[in-house]
Amino acid sequence: MSTTVFNVTGMSCGHCEKSVSEELAALPGVTGVSADAKAGLVTVESAGPLDDEAVRAAVDEAGYELVGRAG
Repeated sequence: MSTTVFNVTGMSCGHCEKSVSEELAALPGVTGVSADAKAGLVTVESAGPLDDEAVRAAVDEAGYELVGRAG
């Protein structure tokens, strides 16, 4: 099990959180997603390591911008 936190810009409400969460939840291996619009963070739980480009594409599809992994 792996947990990765990403910085995502453009989220401002619960609808934003839901949109990003739904796109990321559809990625292979993802077992859970939690988005926090106020903090600009998305936590993704997965069966193994995530492909950052696949995550970026999913966030883009939702209409937001992946800044990168939170450090």
